[in-house]
Amino acid sequence: MKTIHLAAAALAATGTLAHAQDDREGWPESFTVGTASQGGTYFAYGSGWANLVADELGLTGGGEVTGGPMQNMALVHTGDAQFGMTTMGPAAESIAGTNPIAPGMTMDNACAIFPMYQTPFSVTALSSSGIESIGDIPEGARIGFGPAGSTSDTYFPRMMDELGVDYERRNGGWSDLGGQLQDGLLDVIAFAAGVPVPAVSQLEVQTDVNIIEFTEDEQQQILEAFPVSQFEIPADTYTTLDGDARSVSMWNFAIANCDLPASFVNAVVDVVMSDNDRMVNIHRAARSTLPENWDKNAGVLPWHPGAARWFEENAGADIPADQIHGG
Repeated sequence: MKTIHLAAAALAATGTLAHAQDDREGWPESFTVGTASQGGTYFAYGSGWANLVADELGLTGGGEVTGGPMQNMALVHTGDAQFGMTTMGPAAESIAGTNPIAPGMTMDNACAIFPMYQTPFSVTALSSSGIESIGDIPEGARIGFGPAGSTSDTYFPRMMDELGVDYERRNGGWSDLGGQLQDGLLDVIAFAAGVPVPAVSQLEVQTDVNIIEFTEDEQQQILEAFPVSQFEIPADTYTTLDGDARSVSMWNFAIANCDLPASFVNAVVDVVMSDNDRMVNIHRAARSTLPENWDKNAGVLPWHPGAARWFEENAGADIPADQIHGG
C-alpha cells in the first residue's frame, strides 16, 4: 500500500488530483500494451497512448512489439499483456475460437475499452515497377502482407484471391518489408494499417512510389465478400496522392484483460478519450478516436465494465447489459 500512497501524493502534486483520488485497489504498478511491428501504425499509436497513460496515472507502462491483432487478443485474454489493440475481424474470429494462434480457444476475456480508428487496406509499389492498379500486378508477384497473423496477413491475401491476383506470400515487419520493396526483393506491399503508415511515409521520402487504389468494381466486390466498410484515404495523407484513394477498412479497438479493476480501466479510458488533441499529436489516425465512435464495436467484443461506465457517463452510450463483461 505504501507504493500506492506515494503515487497518489505525486499525482496530486502534479495536478492530476482527479485520477489520484480514484480507488486504486488492485491497480497494477506497471502495464504493457500489445501493439504490432515497428514501422506500423499500431506500434506508433499504441506506444504513444501507453506512455500518455503511464505519465498521467503515475505508473510504469509502454508499448510492446507483437504480431498484431490476433496475437494481442491472445496476450490480453491470458493476461500476459494488460492491454492491446485489435481489429474487428480478428476479434470476432478470436471470440469464435478460430484464432490461428490458439485454434479452439474462445478468447472471451479480452474486453473492449475504446474505439481507435479505421484500418484502410491499401497497396504500395515502386513507381519504377509500372504497377499502377491491382490489374497491373504480375503473375507470381512477391507481395509483403505484414507480420504473420496480423490483420493484413489474415485478410489481404483473401482479398487478393477474391480479385484473382496470383502471388507469392511474404511476411515481415512493415519497416523490413519497406526496405525489401526498395531493394527490389518485393513487388508490392499490401498494407492494412491506420494512415499514414509510417513505413509508407518513409518510402515516400526515399523513392517514388505508387499508392494504388481499388476500382469501384473491386471495392464493391470486396465489400460483398468481407466484414469491411467503404473508405477513402484522404489526399493529404501522403505527398504521393493527388486525390482521395478508394479503399475499404475495418475498425480497431483498444482492449483490456476483463479482470482488470474497473476503476483502473475507467481512469485509462478517461486519459485517452478526454483530450483528442493529445491523441492526434501522437498519431493522425487518432482523429477518429472519439467518444461517439463507441458504437463501432457493434457487439463484437464484450465491454469492460470500467470502460462501459465511462462511455455511458460521458458519451451517452446505451450499452446493453449483456454486452458488458459480467453483466
